[in-house]
Amino acid sequence: MDDELRIAAFGWIAEQHSVHGGVVPRSELVHGFTVGGRRFAAVGPTGIWRPRGFQLPLSITTAPDSPYDDSWTPDELLRYRYRGSDPAHRDNVGLREAMRTRTPLIYFFGAMPNRYIPVWPVFILEDRPQDLSFVVAVDPAYAFGVGAPTADLVTKLDPGSALGIQRYVTSVTKRRLHQATFRERVVTAYAATCTLCSLRHRELLDAAHIIPDAQHGGEPVVPNGLCLCKIHHAAFDQNIIGVSPDYLVHVRSDILEEVDGPMLQHGLQGLHGKQILLPRHRTDRPDRDRLSMRFEQFRKAG
Repeated sequence: MDDELRIAAFGWIAEQHSVHGGVVPRSELVHGFTVGGRRFAAVGPTGIWRPRGFQLPLSITTAPDSPYDDSWTPDELLRYRYRGSDPAHRDNVGLREAMRTRTPLIYFFGAMPNRYIPVWPVFILEDRPQDLSFVVAVDPAYAFGVGAPTADLVTKLDPGSALGIQRYVTSVTKRRLHQATFRERVVTAYAATCTLCSLRHRELLDAAHIIPDAQHGGEPVVPNGLCLCKIHHAAFDQNIIGVSPDYLVHVRSDILEEVDGPMLQHGLQGLHGKQILLPRHRTDRPDRDRLSMRFEQFRKAG
């Protein structure tokens, strides 16, 4: 019965992941899913959550304001803290049993208050009572996107035999989580509005780095981001559009001289010289020094 419920949970979270663009409101997770007329919450009041009817925990959660120091190990695996300091607490015992039986779980990463990024299936690889934590790995299935709710998701894998793959996949997942968190924070800071064209469809908005994350100054922080619709994100990345330190939009000269349809005229050329929409909070506004560095790149491209 536990496996059937777990498969249903994975199928449901795949749907939620798709519907909400990868970041699911906590209210949906609390409302949960239905199996056989019974409703099961995917998260609860504690980070380690076992819904009634499940023999073992279904999910583990890192909240944005969590008092627990969840982090990443040097070999790119997730270190998930015990609940409290008692290794014999029933929640910790539950995860220990999930480790012994190689039972898959869902990991919810708090991108922002009340908004969570689900990762599944994950497995408990190791119990570390010396530092009151478990070591968690993401199953390789996650690397290929969100899987279908099949029995493959609850196959009892040998984590040790694929540890290298799991470390790699968990490392990739870590980067995905950080990128998704950056997007969520930037889009929220701009009230889910494209800073250039004022488009308000959240599913069509991205967080564009002013300074790319691979460069010095490219940290995933809101002042290094611009909320852009997908078209203007591409135009910004290709230096078709630039934003100067005084928050004005500049369109590359060759684009201004082109003659084409209404998309070019209104979607690009018409933005030239306009001021971008700024976040309400000054601390969230684009960093002028970063804009200056990026604008110099735009000028050279023109």
